[in-house]
Amino acid sequence: QVQFVESGGGLVQPGGSLRLSCAASGFTLDYYAIGWFRQAPGKEREGVSCISSSDDTTYFADSVKGRFTISRDNAKNTVYLQMNSLKPEDTAVYYCAALRFWAPSITTVRGMCVTPDSYAMKYWGKGTLVTVSS
Repeated sequence: QVQFVESGGGLVQPGGSLRLSCAASGFTLDYYAIGWFRQAPGKEREGVSCISSSDDTTYFADSVKGRFTISRDNAKNTVYLQMNSLKPEDTAVYYCAALRFWAPSITTVRGMCVTPDSYAMKYWGKGTLVTVSS
């Protein structure tokens, strides 16, 4: 059974940190580029960060650049989003998505984050809620 599950969300004070995980089961992440997306109440979905399937090519939205990092551990079939210096505007449901694409170019990695509807994402998780509030 295929599962793609986010975890690690919760309530954190401004300036705090959280690490989100996206764990796959039933398929291997090796050939998938992975993206983290978020949607705040009343707002459109936003691509936060994406990572290539084959190397360390990454993309970050301007709103999180310098504060968030993305990484993957293919041995654990898991992708992580480390979020530091969190702000109230980071409050949202965070989703991960998998695009089957070997060795995507930086253009594709950026594109899957900026215009995800233009790409045939194979899997989407159900999301984890992050609330940044004092």
